[in-house]
This record gives sequence, C-alpha cells and structure tokens, in this order.
Amino acid sequence: MAIMLGVDTGGTYTDAVLIKNDHEIIASAKSLTTRANLAEGVGKAVSAVLKESSINAKDIVMTSLSTTLATNALVEGKGGKVCLVYIGFSAKDIERQGLADALRGDPVIIISGGHNHSGNEIAQLDLGTLRRELSKIGTVTGFAIAGQFATRNPSHEKVVRDVIRDHTGIPVSCSYELSAKLGGPKRAMTAVLNARLIGMIDHLIGATEDYLRSIGINSQMMVVRGDGALISSDQAREKPIETILSGPAASIVGASWLTDEKNALISDIGGTTTDVAILKEGKPKIDPDGALVGGLRTMVEAVAMRTFGLGGDSQVHLNREGLMGELSLGPRRVMPVSLLAVDHNKIVHDALDSALNSNKTNEFAGQFLVPVSDNASELSDRDNIVFSRIKNGPVPMSEAIKTRVDLGSVSRLLERGIIMHSALTPSDASHVLGNLDTWDVIAAQKTLLIFGRKRTGSGEILSKDSEELAQRIIDQLTDQTSEVILETAFGEEDIDGRARDLARHTLIKKGLKHHRNIVSLDAAINLPLIGLGASARTYYGEVGKRLSTNTILPKHGGVANAIGAVVGQITMRKSGKIMSGGEGVWRIFTDNGPIDYNEQKVAYDVLREGLLHKVKKAAKNAGADDIRIQFEDSEQVATIEGRKVFVEGSILAIATGRPRISE
Repeated sequence: MAIMLGVDTGGTYTDAVLIKNDHEIIASAKSLTTRANLAEGVGKAVSAVLKESSINAKDIVMTSLSTTLATNALVEGKGGKVCLVYIGFSAKDIERQGLADALRGDPVIIISGGHNHSGNEIAQLDLGTLRRELSKIGTVTGFAIAGQFATRNPSHEKVVRDVIRDHTGIPVSCSYELSAKLGGPKRAMTAVLNARLIGMIDHLIGATEDYLRSIGINSQMMVVRGDGALISSDQAREKPIETILSGPAASIVGASWLTDEKNALISDIGGTTTDVAILKEGKPKIDPDGALVGGLRTMVEAVAMRTFGLGGDSQVHLNREGLMGELSLGPRRVMPVSLLAVDHNKIVHDALDSALNSNKTNEFAGQFLVPVSDNASELSDRDNIVFSRIKNGPVPMSEAIKTRVDLGSVSRLLERGIIMHSALTPSDASHVLGNLDTWDVIAAQKTLLIFGRKRTGSGEILSKDSEELAQRIIDQLTDQTSEVILETAFGEEDIDGRARDLARHTLIKKGLKHHRNIVSLDAAINLPLIGLGASARTYYGEVGKRLSTNTILPKHGGVANAIGAVVGQITMRKSGKIMSGGEGVWRIFTDNGPIDYNEQKVAYDVLREGLLHKVKKAAKNAGADDIRIQFEDSEQVATIEGRKVFVEGSILAIATGRPRISE
C-alpha cells in the first residue's frame, strides 16, 4: 500500500490530503496559513490528516507541495529587493517588456559585453565596472543577470555570476538558465522575478521539509511547477519563478482527476486570486507566450491560465466618485478582520468599539496593520520609524499613520511582506450573512457597520444595515467572478475585440439576464464550470446561475490543489537550436557556446544527444523513475531562386516519469 501526502500552501489556507495507491482519497484537512512561521500551518494540516486516517507518518512514501505564494507575491507586488546586472544593453532597454515594472525601482548595473544572434562576442565584458558598482550596492536579497543573446552564448552571464558570488555570497539568477528563448528584456524580467522570489520559496520549502522530518517523513519532497508537472524541492529552490501558477496548475490536474471531465472551464477561488483555465481533452493548455501574472509576461512555461486579483480575502473598496456608492474588490489581499479577531480579540474589538462610538470620521477606521517579519535591515530611516509603531502589533491603522507621508512607508512595508493589512473582505461579509461561521462574526458585523458610514459621491451614507451591505459585497464578488470567467472564455474565441472589453460589454450583460424587448438577447458559457477552492461552495452556485451553465462542485474541490500535487507526474523539457553558419556550416548552441559542424546530420545528432543527456539528467534529479523520452523536431527553410535553403532547426526533448517512491 503506497500512501502519498499532498500539501498546498495558499494565501489563506494550507491544505493536506492523503491518497492511497494513486486513486483513493483517505483523508483531507485545512489549516490557516501562518505567514510568520509557515511550518505551523503545514504542521496543523498534516497532523489532521494523519489523525483522521490513523496512518503512521513513516509509512508515507512521497510528499508533494503546491503553493500560491509565488503567484500571490507577483500579483501583490511583493518580494525581496534585488539588483539586475544588464550585460550589453542600454538604459532604454529597461523600459521594454515590463522590465521597469518588475524592477520597481531596484538597482541596476549596466556593463558592456554580450553576444550577437550567432553567439559571437560583440564587446569585451567590463568586469572592472561590475566590481566597482557592486561595492556601492546596498542590501539586496538576490541578483539577476541578463546578457545580450545569452541563450546563444551564456559565457558572459556565467563569468558575472561567479564574480557576484565571490563578492557577495548572495543568490544569483542567470537568465539563460530560466529560458532558451530570445528577447533580452523579457528574459531579464524573468530573472529579476526569480531572484525576488528565492527567499520566500526557500523559506517555505525549508520550513515544510524540517517539519516533515521532525515527524518521521523522510521521503523525497516534490514541488508542483507552473505547468502542472513535478520537480524536486532542490530544483524549486534554484528556480522559484517556475512555481508561479503552481497552485493553479495543481488545481487543474486535481480537477481533472476528481471529475473525469474532458472539456470544462475551471475556476479556482482562493483568498488572494481567482485562477481561470480551460480544460481541453482532459489536459491543461500550456501558454505559448509564457505565464502572465500580475500584469507581467514572463518566459516561464506554465498552464494557459488567467490570474485575477480577486478572492475571498480581497479588500473591499468604495468608489467615492460614484454617486450611488459602487463597490469593488481587490486586487490586493488583506487579512479579514474577523480572522484577526480570533487571535487578537481585545485589540480588535477595542479599536472597533472606539470607532463605532466616535463622532469623528477616520478613513482608516476598522483597518489594522499586522507585523509579519522583523527583518527591517533594508528599510530607510523613515520606514523604520513607521515600522516601530507596528512591530509589536497588530495596531489600528490610524495609530501607525500619523501623516500622509507615512502612507508611503506603509506601502513599502506591505510590498516587502514585512507587514500585513487587515480590512473588510467578502469573507467578513459571508460571516455576517451566515454563510461562514469559522471566525469572529461580531467583529465582522462591527467592521461592516464602520465601513457603511463612508459617504458616497452624493454625500449619502453608504449603508446603516450590516446585512444589506454584506449582501452587496457578495453580489459584487459574483459580478466580478462572472466577468473574469467570461474574459477567459472570450480570450479563447476567435472574435474581434479585447476579451476584457467583451466580457464587460453592455450587450453581454443584457444577454446574461436574458433581455427581452424589441431585441431578444441571450448569453451563456457553453462549457460546464468546475468550481474549486475553499469558498467555491459558498459563492459559485450564484456564479453558475449568472452564466447559465452547469456548475460542478467536486466533493474534495476545496483541496484540489493538494490532490493535483500528488497525482501529477515529472515532466522536463530541454530545447536546442541549429542555425546556418554560412554555406555548408551548421551551428548548434550549447551551454558552453556555439559549435560549428560541416555536416547537417552530424549537427542534429550531436544536438539531439546533448539534449537527451540534459533532459534525462534533469528528470533523474527531479526524482523520476521509469523515464520516457520523446523528441519534437521542426525546421525552417526559405526558397531562394527556386532552391530551398536551410534557415533554422529546433529540437525539443521531453522526459516524463512518475516520482520515485521511497522504500
């Protein structure tokens, strides 16, 4: 009997599931994710499934982890401070492909060097400038390196990597190791995001592995990649960017396993995001353009999924410009006040009561700031002053912000993940309506009453009735969820127009309500909707009705991510290029630079053999057994004066296998 443990660490909940012999769920459990000490939340969830199943921890032969932490960090603009070393590019290139947005003002070192499209050096590498600039860089958590045409010749990136490691000892991310595609700025952005995530993912994996070992689980731990495949925990530590969309990808694998549906829309609602994808012929589609998360297009191979900053813990906002008091949700996740009150009852209720008994209006009433980390080494003096008011908290937001300038400090502390924001969310509204009873209902009611005192654009009070306001918040969640599902659906249709605009078009809204007048309008989703996530059963019944489609809510849909983590397989891909190096010359590109051959067949054979070795090694390092390898070849030719001329060829090697099971 083979017992496998799946764990998913999300923004709000950590899930655990035990599966026997690859086909039977024998236990599942949820626990709150503990940001300050991730092992605590993992421990509670794992302990619960072991207790429920009476399984001995030592009998578990494989553990697999999926996580939304990397995805959430990019959506919310969080992560460590990094430095980009840009080789052979100009300052203008930083403004391309979203690189400036990814950097968020972090330092950049630009040095000469780089190669051309044929892999030949175009400028000498300037190590002198590199060493001088490194001595000026303040505290950073990681370095990213991107060289011009490094995928054709990575030698300059390798040299710079070694210099930085010798000089700083800080983790380094090389762009050529993250993608084999051309496009320097986009590759640089991918390296920047990878470097930004290293500390966060390393902490999660380390905390999880330490806990598992402490209870006697010594089997290898796998991590779900963004395409739904599994990799070893060591590989995930080196390339955390590959874990973006890990949780959502695992949910697709889990949804397919749970429902046996071959074609469906899958929508997974978490605390921070709603992730929507389309299942075709039983398999998730891989995005050919790279994963898009938080508005940033990376070069990471991942499921074709749209991720939206919308979840059960999204902050509720009032549009003050609207006369009628329009609400909106997200994109940032906050801690529900009803949840904060569970562990900090007196602090929360004293602040809420004070706000309710006051005749003065405070824009921060009913909101709190919560310390998560005490690592303030990279903060400015001003930010440290503000953090000193919060570090022993939680504290009411009004006590931390004394002037408008302090808002900038709070924003930076939030971006770095040093503090969390607690405010009104749909989860609080669900407690007031009786749809949830997990946390502090009274705290939720008080928070809604405080929020209801806000003035609309017409000067009227938003609401005096906590239940009426709560229902409006849930209705808004239904509206926004329906829109993001429609946007995903339109993105797959061959229809002129932006998917976002079409999903929000007046005619579509009328069609969803089955408008009947002079014109008859109908609109609906023509695939079943699989609703996943802890709160899917709370919200998705209404979403399905709104979209006029059959809604499937699997029994274990609340832990689909953890299930997908267990039932997935290891898949490694390695690709290589062959270009014409001139008449009778075929050039292949390797990690050691370009190599020329006088025979096309020899060039192909050498490239294929090299890729076979690399992909097989990668699969073995990932912990795969019974490895199967297949190749996909393509060739581009041009017709010149009636004669076909070779331009470029490519080989993709794919290795697959199930994770190695411990004895």
